[in-house]
Amino acid sequence: MEVTSVVHSVGFLHSPTHIQRLNGKPFFLSTRPRKVNLPLPCHQYPNYLSNAKSGCSDRTSVIFNSTSATSTATSAAEGSLSEAEKIKQRCLKWQWKGQYSINYFVSSDSPQKLLDNQPPLLLVHGFGASIPHWRRNIKTLAQNYTVYAIDLLGFGASDKPPGFQYTMETWAQLILDFLNEVIQKPTVLIGNSVGSLACLIAASGINFFFTLSLNYSLQPDSSQTLVRGIVLLNCAGGMNNKAIVDDWRIKLLLPLLWLIDFLLKQKGIASAIFERVKQRENLRDVLSSVYGNKESVDEELVEIIREPANSPGALDAFVSIVTGPPGPNPVLLMPKISMPVLLLWGDEDPFTPIDGPVGKYFSSLPSQQENVKLFLLEGVGHCPHDDRPDLVHEKLLPWLASLF
Repeated sequence: MEVTSVVHSVGFLHSPTHIQRLNGKPFFLSTRPRKVNLPLPCHQYPNYLSNAKSGCSDRTSVIFNSTSATSTATSAAEGSLSEAEKIKQRCLKWQWKGQYSINYFVSSDSPQKLLDNQPPLLLVHGFGASIPHWRRNIKTLAQNYTVYAIDLLGFGASDKPPGFQYTMETWAQLILDFLNEVIQKPTVLIGNSVGSLACLIAASGINFFFTLSLNYSLQPDSSQTLVRGIVLLNCAGGMNNKAIVDDWRIKLLLPLLWLIDFLLKQKGIASAIFERVKQRENLRDVLSSVYGNKESVDEELVEIIREPANSPGALDAFVSIVTGPPGPNPVLLMPKISMPVLLLWGDEDPFTPIDGPVGKYFSSLPSQQENVKLFLLEGVGHCPHDDRPDLVHEKLLPWLASLF
């Protein structure tokens, strides 16, 4: 089993051997939508986005396809696109706290009669990933649910503000604000890796104190009316490896981790490392090491990870996340959760292995908390939803149906 070192979470950029040889240019350039900033009042999106809700702000930004005026032409064009590109074409923008542009997706394919009777779903990606990482799930889930997906601040097509200090608590507050301002209904949170942990923090309702320009607190009961249930896909133990202090493998590497933290705080060294991290061939190798089903590691997946890494601010986000505080420990969070929880865990995950401290803790929960269900997914790695979506849907869909 390969021991993690630099980043703990989605697992794409972790091992020291890959950090030394992880560059490239964006692949999906010709199909990017055109961004138009419009002063829209609440709920005044175009008809084809009628299921979406805005953040009720006069600074709302919406992404329109350049062919959106002609629905027939748009449909024809979408027919030749991959699922990931279709998802990207239909993304919207929401202004968080009036200063950060957050990229999100909302489905509009489900029959309206089903949407009123089912809770909406919010998909939250892991480290290094973005909304298109749910390319193999959205279409299936949207048959019965309104599906939202979000790019966390610092990832995907969301803002990556220079010098921003990223924390797990910041992402948790982002999720809660999105639920409150955009979705406005009790929602099932579905997260992978650090996305899982962010969902767990949001649902736990603990108090947060934010520095920078975010000076407010999350009240203990504010999440109870916003979150209907949680699905954790190989939940991370923290924003980075410094959280896993009880794993002997991490203890052995701890001096190296602190050295890497020091090196990454040197701008020139950090830039050189990050350029290697983004190299296509080596990124494919890393992905193959964390996926059980190697056939799922295709060129599109590589570009889903690479493209946002080439945008301004990506390096700062990378350094801040790797060197920042690990955030709240899930062991302290889970006792606060009384809502239904589904744990789906790939048994071949090298980053949050089921025999590690985080995996052992979560695997013990079904016998301690009646609201928790766990399914081990055989032959699956760190990102079950993209690795083996069929196995995930097999367990996820019945569990969702059981909520009502």
